[in-house]
Amino acid sequence: MTNPNVRMVTCAKLGKELPGLKAPPFPGVLGSRIYQEVSQQAWAMWPEQERILINHYGLSLVDPQAQKVLMQAMDTFFFGEGAQLPPEWTPENK
Repeated sequence: MTNPNVRMVTCAKLGKELPGLKAPPFPGVLGSRIYQEVSQQAWAMWPEQERILINHYGLSLVDPQAQKVLMQAMDTFFFGEGAQLPPEWTPENK
């Protein structure tokens, strides 16, 4: 039985109904879209991807251009073509 206090979303990344975020992760259109369409589980996957991008490209988070690059990468990560993981995907155990 589902908890009536948990907001469910059809997750754009994982392709199934899962608990959604408790609040938008940041202001703006992308933050609102993530709140509406991305599950807590999928959102938890973003920091690792973000870290990879920051390290690979040597991005500085205080640089507005770097912030723009990360926002575009985040949009693609959650909503871009091929962003949805295969149904048989399971996270790696660390």
